[in-house]
Amino acid sequence: MYGTMEEEEYEFQDADLPDEPCFCPQAEFNDKPDSLFFNDGVRRIDFILVYEDEDKKDFEKRHTFQRRKRRREYFEASLMKMGIELEATQSVINDELLFVKVHMPWDVLCTYAEVLHIKLPIQPNDLSSRPSPWRHFSCITKHFYPDEHLIMKETEFFTAPFEKDRLEYFHVRDKDLFFTAAMRSRMAYYILSRAPYETRGSTKKFGITKLLDSGVYKAAYPLHDSRFNVKSEDEGSTCERYLLYREWAHPKSFYKMQPLNLIRKYYGEKIGIYFAWLGFYTIMLALAAVVGLGCFIYGYKTQNTSTWSKEVCDPAIGGQMVMCPQCDRECIYWRLNSTCEASKKLCIFDNFGTLVFAVFMSIWVTLFLEFWKRYQAELEYMWDTVEFLEQDEPPRPEYEAKCTHERKNPVTGVNHTLMPYTACGRCLRVSVGIGTVFFWILLILASIVAIIVYRLAAFFAFSAKLRAQDLKELEPLKEYVTPQMATAVTASLISFVVIMILNILYERVAIWITDFELPRTKTDYENSLTLKMFLFQFVNYYSSCFYIAFAKGKAVGFPGDPVYLLGKYRNEECDPGGCLIELTTQLSIIMGGKAIWNNIQEVLLPWVKNLIFRYCTRVASEKVIPCWEQDYRLQPFSKHGLFYEYLEMVIQFGFVTLFVASFPLAPILALVNNLFEIRVDAWKITTQFRRIVPEKAQDIGAWQPILQGVAILAVATNAMIIAFSSDMIPRLVYYWSFSVYPYGDHSNHTMQGYIESSLSIFNISDFSNSSLPMRTPYNITTCRYRDFRYPPGHPRQYEYNVYYWHVIAAKLAFIIVMEHIVYLTKFVLSYVIPDVPYRVKEQIRREKYLTQVILHETNLKLVTRRLKPVDDGTVKCAKVNLTGEEMELDFSQ
Repeated sequence: MYGTMEEEEYEFQDADLPDEPCFCPQAEFNDKPDSLFFNDGVRRIDFILVYEDEDKKDFEKRHTFQRRKRRREYFEASLMKMGIELEATQSVINDELLFVKVHMPWDVLCTYAEVLHIKLPIQPNDLSSRPSPWRHFSCITKHFYPDEHLIMKETEFFTAPFEKDRLEYFHVRDKDLFFTAAMRSRMAYYILSRAPYETRGSTKKFGITKLLDSGVYKAAYPLHDSRFNVKSEDEGSTCERYLLYREWAHPKSFYKMQPLNLIRKYYGEKIGIYFAWLGFYTIMLALAAVVGLGCFIYGYKTQNTSTWSKEVCDPAIGGQMVMCPQCDRECIYWRLNSTCEASKKLCIFDNFGTLVFAVFMSIWVTLFLEFWKRYQAELEYMWDTVEFLEQDEPPRPEYEAKCTHERKNPVTGVNHTLMPYTACGRCLRVSVGIGTVFFWILLILASIVAIIVYRLAAFFAFSAKLRAQDLKELEPLKEYVTPQMATAVTASLISFVVIMILNILYERVAIWITDFELPRTKTDYENSLTLKMFLFQFVNYYSSCFYIAFAKGKAVGFPGDPVYLLGKYRNEECDPGGCLIELTTQLSIIMGGKAIWNNIQEVLLPWVKNLIFRYCTRVASEKVIPCWEQDYRLQPFSKHGLFYEYLEMVIQFGFVTLFVASFPLAPILALVNNLFEIRVDAWKITTQFRRIVPEKAQDIGAWQPILQGVAILAVATNAMIIAFSSDMIPRLVYYWSFSVYPYGDHSNHTMQGYIESSLSIFNISDFSNSSLPMRTPYNITTCRYRDFRYPPGHPRQYEYNVYYWHVIAAKLAFIIVMEHIVYLTKFVLSYVIPDVPYRVKEQIRREKYLTQVILHETNLKLVTRRLKPVDDGTVKCAKVNLTGEEMELDFSQ
């Protein structure tokens, strides 16, 4: 086990504590505000710690800071004991603020590079790279890539896990540049997270995280290498932040491809893999957006030519059909042609093009996930994360702090510490987590029921209010402001507000539960939190959409015997054309509102906070502020890293795939949002936040199986939306029916008469006293309602007719056929497309071979060289020649 506390424990007595770090006058740095080095200009700053000087506090408050001071002195002494070099300097803005600069000497870097299994170059990559398929159009495509003169392509190397004893076999050209700034920061944070700050008997407390939470330090962060908008004049700066801002985060570069290798080099693999995934997802969305836009245009062009829409709007057909009231007592009779505009809008989304698009999206999501696996495999090789395993990941400091038991690791054979769990204790922690999650899911369902009750009450009120004589001021909007539309829009807005409030509350609960479970590694922690948050947000965001798609209007009875919710509220019905347009409205409001809210949270709030902080700490000139203090004035990055960025995109992915049959414009809205999201996230982390501590990551983690689960579910939901929420299947049944059926007296395969056949007849004399409308026109004896039932006077009046059962059978058959065809296609594509490209497999095998030859067989040959006798009985030195794949021993000397 590498990097556990038993390897690094130190028992300090008072005599072991060295003096405080040397205090450096701030005046020495005024001439070089961009310097990334100690006062001597040689030792590079790898990390910054910030604290308040307790000696300058008021006497009444000073005693409360003494414990913090003792902990800080102990902590810094521990760091020095581990070989870390420190240097302190005072703030130019606040005299009470001090900055401690952390430097890792070469020996310490080598030691912890081996502990963390950091892979470093051993030999240039001698395998030919695959030529770009766009190389013949380079004169055009070069404008869509970062400037090659600014961000130059780096030499590719074969790499191997670093070993200090075999340093001579690694490609070391310059010791100062051998370990990148991201590697140095990662190793520094590893040490800071494990250095003790207090010992009480056998109990030892350690970790910078606890010191930050308790206020011993105000901040801890690695330095940016320059200002984002000004190129650094310091010789030791690579100005990578400036290059990233200019070629990636600046708004003028929105059309350029992302410099992923530079992002990974500056921020680490975890940030790099996120932006790689987001960029790949956005590129794939472009294809879906084009097809979805084509489907929308087709629906828009055909809305005025749809036969059934014409019948609804025709005064001689729809104008003569009196519809039954949709609520008790207060609701009035209405004519079908009052929904003329709504029926035209419904034609835009409910057409045969939507069916084709739903099938296309089911195939698209498979291609997206399969091609992403291939692209991810390439990145794993390029970024040296192919063999990144959980056993290489160190335990979280919070976990190690509570470990008291030891057990031998069955993989490595090394003892490592464990939590003192009993079976009962582990069961208790898991039970509390599961119980809390399900309680909040039930709370969401309760809120959905409350919104349904609101919808019923609102529809009742709007139906009574929005009468012809009450709409004089809304005369231009009379055709659009219907009770159904007013109810749908207001309910969607209320639903969105409830979703946002529940998200904020549950976020804190989910974090508390995950902290209580105490996962061992950070990956375990993130996976546990991911599962809880996604399960909650899945129910929170999608439950209202599932209700409209699969529950609303499905159990309403008929006017003479309606179904009531909670025994009081009459279940709401869909429009004569179905609930699809209402589902589209719900999706539009939630997707749009979510995008606006996220941008306010992610961009506006950090910018305002930084603006206020700069105003409160302004000085005469920005140039006098050193770089570590400039970075301190930025916002700290969330300790949960990119969790919320992934969650936002995965929820969007659900909207794009799960309900795309009702909203073909979802992919194009997601595409536009993502084009902004990439640049907004880039601008945010480059300009508004302190530099992120680099982390290793092999893939997108738990989000990968979640995406696969959503993709599988999307096939079923889209098939069911087409079958049960749209009117497509009943129209198809009617279209292919012949005169032998009682519901089809046509034989020429047209949609004429469909509206007449899809609306059943009800005799108003059959209303119960509780349902009878208060106002009934004197010339009306019957009304129409949406269902397939026998008319009054029939021996089986108001029972389902044969048309209903044919439609149900067609819907079920459609779902089964579509699911099997799509799932079979997905399986074939998954089998045909390999997860790892052949070229990458070759390079991985080549690298493993070189690692074996150079780092392992060397020992055997060195022993042979030392033991080879010569004529005079002595042993001569042999020279080792490394040429390409072979290693030769030359004994001629």
